[in-house]
Parts: sequence; structure tokens; C-alpha cells
Amino acid sequence: MNKERNKAKLFSPRYFFVDFVRVTGAIPTLLWYRPKIIYENKNAKKKIKGGALVISNHNCFFDPVYVMLAIWYRRHHFIINKAFYETKAKWFLNRVLCIPIDTENTGFQTMKIINDHLTSGDLVSMFPEGHINDGSGEMRQFKSGMVLMSMRAKVPIVPIYVREHEPRSSRLRVVIGEPIDINRLYSGRPSMSDIEEITNRLFEKENELKAIAFAR
Repeated sequence: MNKERNKAKLFSPRYFFVDFVRVTGAIPTLLWYRPKIIYENKNAKKKIKGGALVISNHNCFFDPVYVMLAIWYRRHHFIINKAFYETKAKWFLNRVLCIPIDTENTGFQTMKIINDHLTSGDLVSMFPEGHINDGSGEMRQFKSGMVLMSMRAKVPIVPIYVREHEPRSSRLRVVIGEPIDINRLYSGRPSMSDIEEITNRLFEKENELKAIAFAR
């Protein structure tokens, strides 16, 4: 893994709103969810430094909050469906660092914005299922865009599994997996079959984390 990756800025006026929301919401959120963070191994327990792409399963609308609780020490730039930007929520979404994306047709400009964030040392978080799953407990097949984002920016992928928070009185359980350096595993320009193989491998990793979440 490249140790010389850029680091995100610690302080900046553009982060005032999101930092204010994070700080003021931290205590009540922690008290309500009482998150139990489980790590796959010792490498997964190390703090994430520099640019990285966080991926997670998608059970409900509160998943971004759960992911932020799991990696509380970093700002998250969430990739979300651009349809939400056509609502009154646009003002808020802009200020909490969301990145709108057309899930059916991701344009060059959007990919460039994501790449710029990653190469600048930011943490970009996404749900590769594309939509909230159907509640059956089974994840949707992952979309492959995350692989291209990671390889282009040369940043690792950090897999997370969020166990469905039911009943609401129970503790939230989140499993964090070891960062996966795709560029180290697949050097050079990947073929379509390589991308499909990596996508399936990441999907299998999420299922491994799921097994850990339900075993503890």
C-alpha cells in the first residue's frame, strides 16, 4: 500500500457545517445506538489514513449514520443517488459532503470528482448494491464501479458490514474488514473479466463480514 498518499485537511472553512453536525450529534447518537465495532483482524483495527474507498451493505436509510459511527475519526464523502438532489434535501446534502451520481449512467465528470477526492486524501463512502436491499437479509449483487474508482485513484477499499438494527433497543453491530489494496493484487490495466472477478471477490468478503456480525 502506498505510504505516501495525500492526507485530507484537518481544518477548512468548507468543513465547518459538517464538523458542527458531527460534533453536536456524536453524544446523543452514540448513546442511542451504543455501537459495537467488530474488527476482522488486527490490520482492520488500524486507523485509515489518506484516501480510501469505504463500501458497505445497504439495509436502510440510516446506513450512512451507521458507517460514520464505525469510522468516526474521518469525514465521509458519501456517494448518493442524484435523485435525492432533486428534492429539498439538496442544500443539506451539499453541506454534508455528499457526491451525487447517476447509478445507471455514471459520467466522466462525476468519476473525476470522486477521483479528485480520493487522490486528495479524502474518504469516499458508498453502497455498491446501488439501492436498499429488499429486507430478506440477502445482499444485492455489487456494481463494479467501485473497482474502477479504487484502481484509478490507487487507494484501498475498506469493506464494512452493518448488521440490521433490529430490535431498535439492541446495540448496533458493525464489522470492519481489512483494507484491500486492489492495485497490488491486479497490476496493470484490468480486463472486464478481472473487474468482474474483483467485484465478486468483494461481494464474498462482505458475506464473510456478515458471518462475523452474526457470530458475535
